[in-house]
Amino acid sequence: MFDRKVYILRRAALKRRMGKGLLLFLGNEESPMNYPDNHYAFRQDSTFLYYFGLHDPGLAALIDVEEDRVTLFGPEATLDDVVWTGPVPSVADRARSVGIVETGPPEGLADRLAGASRQGRSVQFLPQYRMDNRMKLEHLLGIRAASVNRYVSRPFIEAVIAQRSVKAEEEVREIEDALAGSHAMHTLAMRVAKPGMPEQEVVGQVEGEMRRQGRQVAFPIIFSVHGETLHNHSYNNIMDAGRLVVHDSGTTSPCHYTSDITRTFPVSGRFTTRQREVYEVVLGAQQAAIAAVRPGALFKDIHLLACRHMTQGLKDLGLMRGDVEEAVAAGAHAVFFQCGLGHMMGLDVHDMEGLGEDLVGYDGAVRRSPQFGLCYLRLAKALEPGYVVTVEPGVYFIPTLLDRWRAEKKCEAFIDYDAFDAYRDFGGVRVEDDVLVTAERHRVLGPPIPLTVAEVEETASPLGL
Repeated sequence: MFDRKVYILRRAALKRRMGKGLLLFLGNEESPMNYPDNHYAFRQDSTFLYYFGLHDPGLAALIDVEEDRVTLFGPEATLDDVVWTGPVPSVADRARSVGIVETGPPEGLADRLAGASRQGRSVQFLPQYRMDNRMKLEHLLGIRAASVNRYVSRPFIEAVIAQRSVKAEEEVREIEDALAGSHAMHTLAMRVAKPGMPEQEVVGQVEGEMRRQGRQVAFPIIFSVHGETLHNHSYNNIMDAGRLVVHDSGTTSPCHYTSDITRTFPVSGRFTTRQREVYEVVLGAQQAAIAAVRPGALFKDIHLLACRHMTQGLKDLGLMRGDVEEAVAAGAHAVFFQCGLGHMMGLDVHDMEGLGEDLVGYDGAVRRSPQFGLCYLRLAKALEPGYVVTVEPGVYFIPTLLDRWRAEKKCEAFIDYDAFDAYRDFGGVRVEDDVLVTAERHRVLGPPIPLTVAEVEETASPLGL
């Protein structure tokens, strides 16, 4: 965790912004896999981590803004706990480590909230994504678990988003620490992948490298020769010569900040002419988009810039036709680029998405588009210094989508469906980097990971040797 002053200052900033109220934070509990004592790897709620820094299950906290009072609630370890898990610091010791003086047992939280109710004071809380915490709120506040998220505090959500969106120097250092892990994972994958290997063998080595460094996955690894499936978590394919692999993965820092990097490389170590052509289109779009990142720029505009760049590239390859601006305005580009250009990143790989994607990525000046493809853009609003965003354009050849659009004659003025037929088994290409918006422009974070055709080919195993 950070120095206690970091958490004290974060809580003070939140109190100033909110002005009044009782702010309730529920940490996460252990989550059983298949029976009560066999748990998934624990991960604390990110907003709880941001304000309290404690990565332990069973904790909750209450900030009373008017009384300038912060209380941490949690169970003390029993002798049985110590037998199975070893010595655990007391709740008071953990509270002091993050600048909190007042503590109490879990049942003390119920007493405090009941007292607040008698005084007519409302309790503000954030959206809950775990059913066990919804059930806790049902017990604590008398709101049915299924209806809890109808009663969340919009001002509380907006205050947290505004604060967590702007990354401080210590947060950027943590993200770059995670990116050092990504560098090792991606270069290892490029070196060890060979024709004839199952995908799972490479994934196993990548996860082993992550574990060797004492890190956790930020999200399930995507590693597949079927890169046209955007979130493909199956590793059952054999990596044949002549195929491309899309590898999208992220890991964590000691304070649980994340990285998110995608690289695409040829199984054989050398791009074919067709693969190189498509790869260069995507890479060019990414570099153009990164160059456009600056304070005040609408991320939606940067997304559309990347779309126009890729549309022009595919037009040059004979896959698209007509006016590029008109094609993008009509949404024709979505036949090959179905998703958004990127998203916010921090303690969550899709940072704060649990608080509401539209609240994080949009505002009163920019509304979500209903157009296919553009509707999946997670971040559209103006960028500010301190934002960390991913920039991840891609070209994906999805036969089912192509067949549907072709049957509907959709955007046929801009798409040469006959030419696309030659790419039905191509797969996909995506490249992704993590970018900090600075006071003047931007900075690509982390150590450079092979990206150009020459760099990828130099790192990847040539023809299985």
